[in-house]
Amino acid sequence: MDIKENNESPVLKPTELQLHDSVSARTGTLWTAVAHIITGVIGAGVLSLAWATAELGWIGGPAALIAFAGVTLVSAFLLSDCYLFPDADNGPLRLNSYSQAVKVYLGRKNQIVCGVFVYISLIGVGVAYTIVTATCIRAIFRSNCYHRKGQNATCSYGDKNNYFMLLFGVLQIFMSQIPNFHNMLWLSVVAAIMSFAYSSIGLGLAFDRIIEKLQIEGSVKGSPAENRGAKVWLVFQALGNIAFSYPFSIILLEIQDTLRSPPAEKQTMKKASTAAVFITTFFYLCCGCFGYAAFGDATPGNLLTGFGFYEPFWLVDFANACIVLHLVGGYQVYSQPIYAATERGITERYPQNKFSTKFYGFKLPLSRGVTVRLNPMRLCLRTMYVVIITGVSMLFPYFNEVLGVLGALAFWPLAVYFPVEMCILQKKIPVWTRQWILLRAFSLICLLVSVLALVGSIYGLVGAKLR
Repeated sequence: MDIKENNESPVLKPTELQLHDSVSARTGTLWTAVAHIITGVIGAGVLSLAWATAELGWIGGPAALIAFAGVTLVSAFLLSDCYLFPDADNGPLRLNSYSQAVKVYLGRKNQIVCGVFVYISLIGVGVAYTIVTATCIRAIFRSNCYHRKGQNATCSYGDKNNYFMLLFGVLQIFMSQIPNFHNMLWLSVVAAIMSFAYSSIGLGLAFDRIIEKLQIEGSVKGSPAENRGAKVWLVFQALGNIAFSYPFSIILLEIQDTLRSPPAEKQTMKKASTAAVFITTFFYLCCGCFGYAAFGDATPGNLLTGFGFYEPFWLVDFANACIVLHLVGGYQVYSQPIYAATERGITERYPQNKFSTKFYGFKLPLSRGVTVRLNPMRLCLRTMYVVIITGVSMLFPYFNEVLGVLGALAFWPLAVYFPVEMCILQKKIPVWTRQWILLRAFSLICLLVSVLALVGSIYGLVGAKLR
């Protein structure tokens, strides 16, 4: 969840480059880097992996998970070499954010394009988090209803989904006014605990179901569809869901900037990336494969809200509550870069305008003199942003389809294209050499997969809306 480097707007002046020899409190180690990466990677996307595995089958599912892990690891290696500029080993300048690195290596225009994809991705995460949170609250109500009335009862609560989204939106409007919310240390700790809790519960319940049935469900071809065309679209959408779950490129350089040296930061970062990707892939394979083995063709799109599990109801409720707690804070973390860029742009353009610069203090009732300072511009802009995100979520409340679009849209440019281009420029790789051809082929193949995943996910999103 730690994506503070995005607070730097790609269309505004970046922070000044830092000298490699400058003194700073860089005390990070291999294991703190591994912890940061895992915290940033494992999130709500893990809940869709069982469904993605079900669509791809027993061969395609695990193979896709491993392939995306490989791409993520190659991307991390390429990007970690770009930390020092202009030389990967002895460069005098440290680049401590993704946006900064793109500008230094590729120029202002590429930085703007990079920023567009980053901000689209961040906005999309807000939509996805709103959808998932509402679905989890609804799942808690359904779980308790099934426990009271039996599994054959009508416990839909489908008409309440929009109300849950509105409730989440109102909460986010209040939370958006908390200053420096994304810098709170406890937020990352809570996020890590919650994400591991609900992921482990889903994994444990799936494993328990397999033991109970003494049977492994599923097939090599995956879940059947209405026809071959529909199956192809679902396969592409599943690839988008997997793509959403893996990359951590936009936080890698920030994490690398926390590492002490010697040894060289890039060496530690490569070891940390390798360890984190292996741990994450093992965890993803367990969640995806155990979920598919437990439910087979009936694998739900969201492992904890699709109601493959009814009992123990309190554990299902607890898992969904963990997701809600994780996403309530996560929404603000991913929204802060949008707030910062917009507010900074307005303040710099209208520096004397009281609407954007003046703060007003209000005493909270029944709070023994606690004062809240509010800025009119911040209040209006952040409220408007939350309202728009909530409205889009209510218009397209489709979990797997939205994740597929987000994963496919951001995967190639942020995890593949920019790292490859920066690597080629930094190492001055000649055109048509073996290394140049391999990097270009790697980028081209990933582009093709991303395009197919994007088309399939958009097709699924439109189809879900028309149904």
